[in-house]
Amino acid sequence: MQTNPETPQQKTHFGSGIRTWFLTGLVIAGPLAVTAWIVWWFITSVDNLVKPLVPPHLWPDTYLPVQVPGIGVILAFVGLTLLGFLAANLAGRTLIKVGEMLLDRMPVVRGIYKSVKQIFETVFSQNGTGFRRVGLVQFPMEGMWSVVFLSTPPGPVVKDNIPDKQDFLSVFLPCTPNPTTGFYFYLPAKDVIEIPMTPEQAAKLIMSAGLIQPEVQDQLSKLAAAASASKRQPEKLPAPADQ
Repeated sequence: MQTNPETPQQKTHFGSGIRTWFLTGLVIAGPLAVTAWIVWWFITSVDNLVKPLVPPHLWPDTYLPVQVPGIGVILAFVGLTLLGFLAANLAGRTLIKVGEMLLDRMPVVRGIYKSVKQIFETVFSQNGTGFRRVGLVQFPMEGMWSVVFLSTPPGPVVKDNIPDKQDFLSVFLPCTPNPTTGFYFYLPAKDVIEIPMTPEQAAKLIMSAGLIQPEVQDQLSKLAAAASASKRQPEKLPAPADQ
């Protein structure tokens, strides 16, 4: 019995289907694999740092035939939480002041500690606004706009020495695709346009070179639709009085 051979069109359709399925599987598995690798690297790194600080008889690995990952992360979390709790008390604050006084007498260590401490306080401060706002500036030339992170206002030393006496903002312009490098400069406040975008959305936009666009407009549209819907709701009429 003679069978009909596959036509070139059918072969092309089958080949394009294989390619589509492969790319779909890659899109699904790729982010999961990268996320798992980053999480595993973080857990193992913390475990390797914390493990030498803990006596061996306190580690589950001593009593189990397999290594248990993540114990170092738990111990580090508990230790940092206890440290913060002690620092919030009077005795803890006193010990911290004594330790900082000792570090202040060390010429090289003093400068490193103060700089690192100021960076940590600025980045992790709950009340600070540094790097929590996003804006647009004209860079590298007029008519070309770049995304920047708004940092803290310039200090008195910088502000008093700028010839143009007006309000200035300090901004950080990250580079693509590595947002940890970039340019830091001062600009007049009137030349900076703040936009409704979170730092996480701006980082995704920069690292992807514009491929991942933030859904800010969709969020604003949803909020506007919800607000208009609430205005259109009919008001409840008062109940008729008993006659």
